[in-house]
Amino acid sequence: MSRDKQLKKRWELVVQKLSNQFADGDTLDLDAIIYLIGVQELGQLQRTYKKDQKLDLMHIAICKLLAPYGYYELDFVDKDGWPHYKNLEPLPYLKAGEQSVLMKEAIVNYFLETEFIN
Repeated sequence: MSRDKQLKKRWELVVQKLSNQFADGDTLDLDAIIYLIGVQELGQLQRTYKKDQKLDLMHIAICKLLAPYGYYELDFVDKDGWPHYKNLEPLPYLKAGEQSVLMKEAIVNYFLETEFIN
């Protein structure tokens, strides 16, 4: 199976499993999945978040997802349990479609690593 087809198949599996678990079967989009990863990484599942905190959660997720690519590394966790990342190298300029593919690949790899999918 080609790499693109395998990524597409795995991405669809991630979307299906997360949508069934968190959205009563409604299809979650990329941003919603990034948000869920941020909540998971923070580990404070039983609370509500303000709008700015939701953006921070998405930032945590993006840093976590792109760390294996060498763009970020965990710097420290603050007294409230929020992880802070430092940028190791600038992100390359990518067109919107290329950004989407990179994030989907990073999300699939995250869920392979956590054994949510195989």
